[in-house]
Amino acid sequence: MNLKLTDKTALVSGSTKGIGFAIATGLAGEGARVIVNGRSEKAVAEAKEQIRQTVPDAKVEGFAGDLSTAATTETLLQRFSLVDILVNNLGIFEPKPFEDIPDEDWRRFFEVNVLSGVRLSRAYLPGMKQRNWGRIVFISSESAINTPAEMIHYGMTKTAQLAVSRGLAQSCAGTAVTVNAVLPGPTRSAGVEEFAAQLSGGIPFAEFETEFFKTIRPSSLLKRFATTEEVANLVTYVCSPLSAATNGAALRVDGGVVQACF
Repeated sequence: MNLKLTDKTALVSGSTKGIGFAIATGLAGEGARVIVNGRSEKAVAEAKEQIRQTVPDAKVEGFAGDLSTAATTETLLQRFSLVDILVNNLGIFEPKPFEDIPDEDWRRFFEVNVLSGVRLSRAYLPGMKQRNWGRIVFISSESAINTPAEMIHYGMTKTAQLAVSRGLAQSCAGTAVTVNAVLPGPTRSAGVEEFAAQLSGGIPFAEFETEFFKTIRPSSLLKRFATTEEVANLVTYVCSPLSAATNGAALRVDGGVVQACF
């Protein structure tokens, strides 16, 4: 399928690995000019090279910097003042008992997971409206609906993203700018493998996966961790002109974890 992205510029925050990297690769494969973002020059350079190995004719650029800070966001805007597609993927998570989460962690999670996307959207949305075309996608989580007891602070930020994305979509009513949230379920990425090691005490991942879907996410219909590419496939479509009628939505690619018919 031709997703008609060859003349579009896309920024994917936090895209040197995991879901963000898969999204950047998917967009590049569809012909978009992609801006890869990570905290270090080394990580960005490596991600760009990996994308080019997968997509030899990829149009890929990079920006190294922590986009959870306002100062770094301003530096980014000086270099890339306009984008057609913004994927707010930057995020952190960690398992921690509620009683052990200090105020500083609540603030840090909100700053990284929510305010990074708020700042970038505030910066790029006016240009999208002026050109009457744009796509903003927040990478939320099924944890936005099913708050995980093992990381409530993370779930809080994912729910906040749904509120922001829906409100922004309503502010774009009548335009060709859409704003949506995508809600991945348990997805196998480097970060999740680290998460698994913390929870499991170091047992083999395959054993952890079986036990995880038996006891922690028993409602899953997939009964395995999704791949990052499976999540990226949906995001790439939502970023395309073909998704014009999809707006203000919370789109689940959660493996059926959420037990709801809406």
